[in-house]
Amino acid sequence: MTAPDPALRAIGWPFDGPPSGSWAEAMAAHPQARPRRVVEQHRSGYLVAGAPGQALAVESLPDWLRRSGYRKGTMAPEDRAAVGDWVLVEDERRIVAMLPRRSAIKRAAAGEHYRQQLIAANIDTVLVVCGLDADFNPRRIERYLLLVQGGGTPVVVLTKADRDSADPEAARAALAEIAALGVAVLAVNARDPDSVAALHPWLGPGTTAVLVGSSGAGKSTLTNTLLGREHMRTGAVRDSDDRGRHTTTHRALIPLPAGACLIDTPGMRELKPTGEEDLAEGGFADIEALAADCRFRDCRHEREPGCAVRAAVEAGTLTAQRLANYLKLRDERDAATARRADRLAARQDDARPTGRRPGRR
Repeated sequence: MTAPDPALRAIGWPFDGPPSGSWAEAMAAHPQARPRRVVEQHRSGYLVAGAPGQALAVESLPDWLRRSGYRKGTMAPEDRAAVGDWVLVEDERRIVAMLPRRSAIKRAAAGEHYRQQLIAANIDTVLVVCGLDADFNPRRIERYLLLVQGGGTPVVVLTKADRDSADPEAARAALAEIAALGVAVLAVNARDPDSVAALHPWLGPGTTAVLVGSSGAGKSTLTNTLLGREHMRTGAVRDSDDRGRHTTTHRALIPLPAGACLIDTPGMRELKPTGEEDLAEGGFADIEALAADCRFRDCRHEREPGCAVRAAVEAGTLTAQRLANYLKLRDERDAATARRADRLAARQDDARPTGRRPGRR
């Protein structure tokens, strides 16, 4: 592949010229294969595309897994291809390799045992969508910002700004500490193309954005408006609590007319850290900076003397609610880190050869 294919660029191919680095090496190892992007992932297999509007089904067990001796349960779910990944396909039906990821967002899966769930791969922008109704929750937005780090530039999108009950200015004030860290906060009417145009700076040709947010937040409505046509099914929210139903049932990559790609995702009710998150990079850089001035290096910001973080709360420069959420997420992250370490240690033990040592009878 010596020149960029316009069709591939339209679905997010990241190179203006020949691919370089590890991508070039992987493609050289499979000269007969063609790059394709995973646009949908199902239990029975993948749908991949080499151009907008193209979707080809490929087998559920790719060659690179079969050759590595893959058995169910032996490969971490986050190591398998997901929506947004680039793969190499031969004969338009077999995946022979997965190209290295440039970025990814993931969460810890529900359940007792530690597992990670990949949400999307190779993305440039994460649009954190929250409605200006009962869905609005600054603490949940902070949780999203922590989990989506490593997935590109985060942008908070407040939908339903056209509602009579909406108060965009009050919402911006509630998110002032987040905005002060450089995170863009936009209030839009998801049904109005002129209002949604505020997102265009993050949706340039060749870029990929992913929508995350709870059910009923307006992700599918936003997708339809950006597309200029009805593509995603939408549904009304309940009047009692403004909660929505899961109108999006699976992740899908959709090319937009302006040249960007959008990954719509089902609403996520459980947002658990993986244990790999950095609190400073995940929207709490202000609190982490304050913590550096605490008297004790291991200060937990609870009752210790000389705590610069609690002093900021007392001075009114940091809200008590934001600190409480930081402490909660920190403890969840630390617990997930310990679970992840135990999981990795167990995998290493399983990989060790069994049997008697040489020379022992």
